[in-house]
Amino acid sequence: MTDPLVPPAAPLPSDGVEPVFSTLPVDVAPPSAAVIIVAAGSGTRLGNAEPKAFVLLQMRPLLSHALDTIFGMRELVQIIVVAPGDRVSDARVIAAQAARRHDVLAAAASSTESTGAAPTSSPVPSRTVTIVAGGRTRQDSVELGMDALLPSVDIVLVHDAARALTPAALCDDVVDAVRSTGHGIIPGLPVVDTIKRVADSGAILGTVDRSELSAGQTPQGFPRAMLADARAWTLQNGRFEALTDDAALVADAGLPVNVIPGHPLAFKITTPEDLERAEVILHAAATTTHSADASVGPGTDAPASDGPAAAPAALLPRIGTGLDVHAFASDSRTELWLAGLYWPGERGLSGHSDGDVAAHAICDALLGAAGLGDIGSIFGTADPRFSGAHGDVFLTETVRLVAAAGYLVGNVSVQIIGNRPRFTPRRGEAETRLAGILSAPVNISATTTDALGFTGRGEGVAATATALLYPAPPAVQPPAPARTPEPGLTPDLNWEA
Repeated sequence: MTDPLVPPAAPLPSDGVEPVFSTLPVDVAPPSAAVIIVAAGSGTRLGNAEPKAFVLLQMRPLLSHALDTIFGMRELVQIIVVAPGDRVSDARVIAAQAARRHDVLAAAASSTESTGAAPTSSPVPSRTVTIVAGGRTRQDSVELGMDALLPSVDIVLVHDAARALTPAALCDDVVDAVRSTGHGIIPGLPVVDTIKRVADSGAILGTVDRSELSAGQTPQGFPRAMLADARAWTLQNGRFEALTDDAALVADAGLPVNVIPGHPLAFKITTPEDLERAEVILHAAATTTHSADASVGPGTDAPASDGPAAAPAALLPRIGTGLDVHAFASDSRTELWLAGLYWPGERGLSGHSDGDVAAHAICDALLGAAGLGDIGSIFGTADPRFSGAHGDVFLTETVRLVAAAGYLVGNVSVQIIGNRPRFTPRRGEAETRLAGILSAPVNISATTTDALGFTGRGEGVAATATALLYPAPPAVQPPAPARTPEPGLTPDLNWEA
């Protein structure tokens, strides 16, 4: 198994199951339920070139929000993410970052519980996560997700990543209902609009009785054997491709499916208007939370904590800048890694690590903003552990150090300066990749120097970065921040495992 908190240093295979991590201790029974998150759809109707699950919402991909929901369930579940074949590596990074956030919140909740105050949540102590490359259709993707189920699983939930704001409690309700009834369960909301049957000409043919209608949502849950039998039946009878809804597929096979009350936040983000609605909801929730935090003053009890978390009001937003330069390697066999991406066919940059100037500049900007020094003092070029290390290793550890100092990343802006590679075609991919690592929006621009200087002569590439940090809310700050390494010393990184 790969370490759960650190993204891989090289592209992952995109033609099958890719396990991310499993943290199931021997004294914890394996999960009896699983959630398949379908994240392989396009973002065409959303008006975005990115696959829908990788479109940013409030600084993070939709898939990241969907994972927050599943990590928040009280039920111990296996999590399976079905991603586009060419985005498996990105999905893995997003899943690792979601796990990190969950662990921090769980630690904060445990710390609160140890003080005698009521815990804010019941964190799941362990989980297993798998990334699967999706298929041509939604049903193909679900089938590939089913193939990755653990033997212990007997209840399967299928959930759309595009329903990014779905409450975790709704997912638990679906599991409970499947377990108590023994058949299919979907959440649904009453239809409030008047529904008309309309002819092709636009003429109204009649009014539909909406008392018998329900707007279906996800997750849709089923006993594993029932879902497998229904899928086999529809495939055998040529109905597999026509039925895109899992509940419809099960019902078509003559098996029972019931509806339980859904939730307004479980709406599907399909159009730009839906995305804007989700942005407004999250902004309003954040504003309410910040207002509540501000109301804590003299004479008001507040959770006790150690380190920077004890005085969050003293922390202000901070800005840092970074600059990195690397020459092109004399060896044409050196691979080029830039902005977290591998660039086939391009000459690489020389350096102790992979020479990713964009990633290194971001590290300097983040460390500078947090007052933690720079990439050289933290990591060191003489350390053999970093020989050939990729930028995501440095970025992941830098984000951890920033969080330990009591900050979260607000956003990062990067400018790459050089004649090659031609960056524009992969800009969106690079931004999504880095945003997944940082859990924050990243904007990347690229420019040349009109043949002036070493970049103009094609001798190397430079990058500048600006980063904004903001104080982490008390509930998110780690209760026992790790000690910042002294100058000349390097941290013990999880990626070595």
